[in-house]
Amino acid sequence: MKFNTQVIHGGNQIDPRTGAVNMPIYQTTTYKQTVLGGGAEWEYTRSENPTRAALEQLMAELEHGTAGFAFASGMSAIHSVMSTLSAGDHVLLGDDVYGGTFRLVNTILSRLGVEFDQVNMTDLTAVSATLKPNTKMIFLETPTNPLLKLADIQALADIAHNHGAKLGIDNTFATPYNQNPLDLGADFVAHSGTKYLGGHSDVLSGFVIVKDADLKTQIKHLQMSVGSVLGPSDSYLVLRSLKTFALRMKAHNDNASALFKWLEKQDKVAKIYYPGDENAAQFSIAKKQMRGFSGMISIELQPGLDIKKFVENLQIFALAESLGGVESLLDVPAVMTHASIPADVRHAHGIADELIRLSVGIEDIEDLIADLEQAFALI
Repeated sequence: MKFNTQVIHGGNQIDPRTGAVNMPIYQTTTYKQTVLGGGAEWEYTRSENPTRAALEQLMAELEHGTAGFAFASGMSAIHSVMSTLSAGDHVLLGDDVYGGTFRLVNTILSRLGVEFDQVNMTDLTAVSATLKPNTKMIFLETPTNPLLKLADIQALADIAHNHGAKLGIDNTFATPYNQNPLDLGADFVAHSGTKYLGGHSDVLSGFVIVKDADLKTQIKHLQMSVGSVLGPSDSYLVLRSLKTFALRMKAHNDNASALFKWLEKQDKVAKIYYPGDENAAQFSIAKKQMRGFSGMISIELQPGLDIKKFVENLQIFALAESLGGVESLLDVPAVMTHASIPADVRHAHGIADELIRLSVGIEDIEDLIADLEQAFALI
């Protein structure tokens, strides 16, 4: 099936009992078993639930994986896959990652004996040089949050596998509509489903999709043992949202592309970060591994302009954390999503205090431009 058909008909979304075209919410914690010790398919919702199972199958199909796993949030998904590591293992982490990922690594996992180094994943020589004998995983975002840097997934997969390590990609910003890292050699993909997959700013969720059977067994064990699973009601909400996923992502892609072209002409904008920038050095990577460029744009205003006045006077762009909803959002990473990263670390990685991250929604593009225009006029 083509992608637009798959999001509607994939993932066993037809209820096998009644034929309902929407998978029902199986709001139950346990299931009656007819045979003692008979190994029933459904036993306890922490391990299995029909609504969640339909969503997990659909996510596996969209990311071209062998199995998908749904979690209570994107951070619980990342924590789960990181929990396949043991004390003494080493991980190479992208230098430009979501603040929550940085916090998880530096305040929790490092305390448990897992070693980490951050490296610029766009510099393959630096990546190879930072590998250690105990490196077991390379994990990164591409595009990154918030600088939208792109890394060559296929090249990184070769580096990881030649070293005996696994490659994991946080595909939240690109989404499977625009990019499929497993096809490029990655071993697993992680998502904050709270963002584009849910798409309506109304449900937390996270996903891990894997390619090989060994990792499938490990993640399934962790999902059941730790228990941070996605509940049936929230699973239903994401299934519902995915039915319009292709339509929404096309609108996000189109609006961001149009807004980027307008922002290029604004003299109050000093820098623009956007994967679809044809003049950027990374554009060759974008064309190689992405089908579209998603709805994220980051900008820096000219020095001396009042960023606080600018963001507080927008009318359509809401000053809010998160991204990927149908509504346009705006974030200042230094004091919002990336505040947990020390200032010196942020600055070393290029995240300026003046950086503004735009999540371009699916409103009329003329209204979005007019909103930014009136806020620019005030500064």
